[in-house]
Amino acid sequence: MDDQTKLELEAAVYRRLVAHLRDRTDVQNIDMMNLAGFCRNCLSNWYQDAAETKGLDLGKAEAREIVYGMPYDDWKTKYQTEATSDQKAAFEKNKPQH
Repeated sequence: MDDQTKLELEAAVYRRLVAHLRDRTDVQNIDMMNLAGFCRNCLSNWYQDAAETKGLDLGKAEAREIVYGMPYDDWKTKYQTEATSDQKAAFEKNKPQH
């Protein structure tokens, strides 16, 4: 596989992952963190980091809007629920250091 094809496939997979996460608003970020070690916020941070390596100035809010498909505060208001004490305890125990 040539580099351009690989890049195009990786980009397609990323777009599909983001679309999937936008559709699965029932899945809370804390659950993703507890199970997989990353969440939508991590993706937006990684997006921001990638932009920075290219010399692009992309703010945190802009990066989050790219991943969430809407302003982050709007997403939180519509879809985020209060984390349970069990979720918070699991997060403290397992939170990744990235």
